[in-house]
Amino acid sequence: MKIYILKRLISIPIILFVLSVVIFSLVIFLSPSQRIAVFVSNPEDLQNVSTDELIKRYGLDEPFHIQYLKWLKGILKGELGWSNSARMPVAKALALRIPATIELLLFGQIIVFLSGSFLGTIAAKKHNGFADFFIRIVTIFGVSIPNFVIGLFLLIIFYVKFDIFSPGRLSLFALDIVHSDQFTIYTGMYMIDSLLNRRLDIFWDSFKHIILPSIAYSTGPMAAAVRLMRSSLLENMDKSYVDTAITKGVPDKMVINKHVRRNALIPFITFMGMHIPTLLGGSVVIESIFNYPGMGTFIVTSALGLDFPAIIGSSLAVSLIIIISNLLVDILYWVINPVTRLE
Repeated sequence: MKIYILKRLISIPIILFVLSVVIFSLVIFLSPSQRIAVFVSNPEDLQNVSTDELIKRYGLDEPFHIQYLKWLKGILKGELGWSNSARMPVAKALALRIPATIELLLFGQIIVFLSGSFLGTIAAKKHNGFADFFIRIVTIFGVSIPNFVIGLFLLIIFYVKFDIFSPGRLSLFALDIVHSDQFTIYTGMYMIDSLLNRRLDIFWDSFKHIILPSIAYSTGPMAAAVRLMRSSLLENMDKSYVDTAITKGVPDKMVINKHVRRNALIPFITFMGMHIPTLLGGSVVIESIFNYPGMGTFIVTSALGLDFPAIIGSSLAVSLIIIISNLLVDILYWVINPVTRLE
């Protein structure tokens, strides 16, 4: 397993290098005066200095490779430029926003995994029965309805009508506690940090705020996951090893849970890894609808304000999240699929 993980870890810097070249290639189309903000992380550096002097200072009139190396050096130091839309350095803005999106992504993936494997198994066990038919109808609706429509529908019912779950990330009382000296921020993900701080009230408040966006966020992938799990289980049920196990007297329940489901999870895990970029793309809409202060709302605000440093920094951050997520999925795939251990 160490060799398997090492191969994946070696590929990450190579992928990030290629991505950084591609992203900076887009930056180079901006004028030198527009590119200044990409290199400057403190607005005080712009005071009492002419544009021409800044262009000379940061080498914005030099060849592409020299500008790229200077930019990359700053990136490695955590200097991503100044965000006018957030009124702070891009690195600081991302540090505040990324944990919220990761928390939403993790919660959404948990919903996709649990509901996909559970409902998919029921549909396969009750093949062509009422439960199978009902689950297939529901998944068709789940795939067909856009996630922002589901998000608005959930808000109208559970916030406007019943006032059970509210938008935002935390209630006002919880925000006061989180930003006080009584509360220690460990990860920036409030559900985890609340448990580490032994504050179940903050945990419950965070859960109430994340549940609706998570459901809206993951409904489409969840419906697709149910259909994939069902078809994968049905395919594996026709394999010869299932007939052999049943002939030997192994109970049907054990055959499905111990053997068939494990093999059916292999394409299911691959599917979840492939849908991570889709989920991150969906966060732009869902976070805006639920007023959830994550990467999605930051990207929207940056794009509307033509905040180039924030857009570039967000692109790098999203790419890194996708690469790390796929690494974790690859490791999980290795654990589930014994064939990969022989490679």
